[in-house]
Amino acid sequence: MDTAVTDATRTVFSRLTEWFSRSWESAAEADMIASLDDSTIRSIAHDCGISPDQLIELAKAGPHAADEMVVMMRALNIDPSEVELRLRNEFRDMQITCSHCASKSECRKDLARGTAAETFAHYCGNAESLNALRANPDFLIA
Repeated sequence: MDTAVTDATRTVFSRLTEWFSRSWESAAEADMIASLDDSTIRSIAHDCGISPDQLIELAKAGPHAADEMVVMMRALNIDPSEVELRLRNEFRDMQITCSHCASKSECRKDLARGTAAETFAHYCGNAESLNALRANPDFLIA
């Protein structure tokens, strides 16, 4: 069998496996949150600084719903660890925005192509915040 075909098959298989795994994680997280009583959900949401509805939405979106945000920050030469450390609430709000984004496909493609820094402002719900962070040398990758 042709090696290129075998490699392509493995790549497609690994992507499907990863997708199923993420879907399973998302469902398990949502089920766990749904099994909690209202008081516990309110308490957890309060501790996170979000509403109970946002907590449930985030659980449904899954644990990787905002992964693109950190990758985008790095593509823009922003240090995500520094932002999270110094601007915890803003970082959380940006994660929430990212988790609800309808442009994830475009974002992922631009990140993969290395063109995200030039194009993100056209579709990213966090563009204004990201541009403000890029303008502040305290948050740039050294």
